[in-house]
Amino acid sequence: MFAKQKKIIKTSLHPRNKNRDRYDLNALKRISPALQRFCITTKTGAESINFSEPEAVKLLNQALLHHYYGIKNWNFPDENLCPPIPGRADYIHHIADLLSEYRVSRSKQITCLDIGTGATCIYPIIGVTEYNWRFIATDIDPSSIASAQNIIRSNDILKGKITCRLQKDKQRIFEGVLTDEEKIDVCICNPPFHASLAHAQRGAKRKIKNLKGENQKTLQLNFAGNMNELIYSGGEYKFIENIIKESVTFSKNCYWFTTLVSKQTNLKGIYRLLDKMAAKTIKTIDMSTGNKTSRIVAWTFR
Repeated sequence: MFAKQKKIIKTSLHPRNKNRDRYDLNALKRISPALQRFCITTKTGAESINFSEPEAVKLLNQALLHHYYGIKNWNFPDENLCPPIPGRADYIHHIADLLSEYRVSRSKQITCLDIGTGATCIYPIIGVTEYNWRFIATDIDPSSIASAQNIIRSNDILKGKITCRLQKDKQRIFEGVLTDEEKIDVCICNPPFHASLAHAQRGAKRKIKNLKGENQKTLQLNFAGNMNELIYSGGEYKFIENIIKESVTFSKNCYWFTTLVSKQTNLKGIYRLLDKMAAKTIKTIDMSTGNKTSRIVAWTFR
């Protein structure tokens, strides 16, 4: 039995992250010539991308997946969240370290459950291409499941590695998508951050102001995102609370439960609840992408 611990480790991009250095924009523009329209020169004289434009963000991340991960077809509706690849890859790399540290493997291949995979299926894509893991990808939105399935069908490297499942009950996490007999090594989740539409709009306005240096009368989310992806009643903490409470019931099905936590102020309540639920080991892994700092909280009942 492991001793309880709350350990803070690593605050920069993971050493195995393919995007630790500056983007090779020339290579990316060869893959996606349309990126040229969104290239700008920074105050330091360096070439960069206009990250305040949603189309530029989507084109950049499509090119990154093509160039670094071999994913040639990554298409999804413009209204869906466009995830920044480096940060998503960091989560997968840290989970790989966690599994390696505790020698978690019931077989030769890791099986991972992605809670809320979204229309882009991004975590399974990186987990498959980097580590050859198998995935169960869940979502409450049928259109997101359909989009994820289309991406899988469009890329040979993903076929047979990812199973998509619709969660029909929006109040449930594992129940309804995992059977009593199924065993998985780890679950991952990037929970909705905002508690309401107004909160999401305020956050988006701050982000755009930081990128453009001015207030915007009309709101345009540079990373897009629909309601299911951005908003959950009660916000991030409530969503994670639901994961923790339901993880007790499925403690024999999954070795490690993990989630991203964007708000540091949520950690105290999360730790308190995990202690109450008798988690045997609790770990916190700090992550940093650009100016954004977040962390992974992981727990196990083993």
